[in-house]
Amino acid sequence: MGNAEVVASKSEKRFRFPTAFTILFGLTILAAVLTWVVPAGQYERAYDESLGREVTVVGSYQQVEANPQNAWDVLMAPVAGLYDPGSYEANAIDVALFVLIIGGFIGVVTATGAIDAGIGRAMRRMAGHEKWMIPLLMGLFALGGTTYGMAEETLAFYMLLIPIIIAAGYDSVTAVAIILLGAGVGVLGSTVNAFATVIASDAAGIPFTDGLTLRLVILVLCFVVTVLYVMRYAAKVKRNPEVSIVGDQREADREYFLSQRSAEELPFTRTRKLVLALFAATFLIMVWGVLMAGWWMGEMTALFLASSLVIGVTARLGEARFVESFVGGAKELLGVALIIGLARGIVVIMDAGLITDTILHWSEERVSGLSSVAFINVMYWLQIMMSFFVPSSSGLAVMSMPVLAPMADFAGVGRDLVVTAYQSANGLVNLINPTFAVVMGALAIGRVPYERWLRFMWPLLVILTLVILGCLSLAAMLG
Repeated sequence: MGNAEVVASKSEKRFRFPTAFTILFGLTILAAVLTWVVPAGQYERAYDESLGREVTVVGSYQQVEANPQNAWDVLMAPVAGLYDPGSYEANAIDVALFVLIIGGFIGVVTATGAIDAGIGRAMRRMAGHEKWMIPLLMGLFALGGTTYGMAEETLAFYMLLIPIIIAAGYDSVTAVAIILLGAGVGVLGSTVNAFATVIASDAAGIPFTDGLTLRLVILVLCFVVTVLYVMRYAAKVKRNPEVSIVGDQREADREYFLSQRSAEELPFTRTRKLVLALFAATFLIMVWGVLMAGWWMGEMTALFLASSLVIGVTARLGEARFVESFVGGAKELLGVALIIGLARGIVVIMDAGLITDTILHWSEERVSGLSSVAFINVMYWLQIMMSFFVPSSSGLAVMSMPVLAPMADFAGVGRDLVVTAYQSANGLVNLINPTFAVVMGALAIGRVPYERWLRFMWPLLVILTLVILGCLSLAAMLG
């Protein structure tokens, strides 16, 4: 090793970027510090029967007595983050338990050898055509994102897809991008997403079909850009693995994700085919349950637990091996479950410190008296800022739309354009948002350091922002 390489190696060790846990805890402390600086304030809330939840009352903001958060509050925040849903659709503890059960489910399926044998068969059949997996899979996830806001549900797919993508000659970043960006771009370009478009439109007092054409244009353009971006990166990695953003951990990742894989030696038996059929059926039932039966975290968790038992019996694993595989798989995702609570804790601190509404009020003041194009551009950036603090799409909608949507009437633009700006901004931020548990959970499962994900994402974020702002500005000019 040359002197330059030695120096670079020492420098990398000396300036090692902090882990996701450290980043999130640091942001929690920062949020607590802000509660001592930012004036406390609140809007009044009123129950909206059509939305089935409380919404912000326009013009009701007033400063209130401060409630600065102390060191004890910071320590309690991750605990409260697990139990308190706030503006979220589910308690974080529900999501964390869902992740642990998925880990157990994957552990049981892996123990049967079905995934190993199936990957081997798939790779032999797709030899030379692996790249077409990327647009196909991203399209499926984008469909889930644009129709029902697929987010937490994607956590079930990472441990399935990452080994396949790595075995195909790509890296873990490619696998994470396929799922996270696929579903994320779908949410960014939501069309009939009840958790974003529908709630925001109702809160803005307009039909959710208003602005549908523009949202479809944004969806298609952003999807094409994102797919091409991921395919270009994946092709570079396959040609030269050293250019991978996680190239230095390539062997460690292969050992971790493919450690039990010996597909060339494992026969693809009838039992293993049946296990894979049950495996696929579990995900199909999950999608049906969410879309048609009103399922959420509790029902999905029970489904994966039941499927684990059925697969264990089908493969004749035996009681001892089943328990060992299930517990071992859950243990692999324990860190992910803890990250989910830590991410939610940041929002808990801001809400308890009474500064979330103050940030919204400041946003309201910033858009007053602007021209139509300037208004929608400023609105977009305000929603970008607020999305970091309120990553929940429905939470941000019911908080901001009753206040900000009426401002469009004075700027001479349709309220549907404000809804589109909101959902585009929220969807974009949630591709990298450290306060969004899905992002941090996905990166933890894929063993992708957060700062490397940012390095991978920043050129794409610039391109997507230009596309979105171009569409919004043109729509505002056309009136």
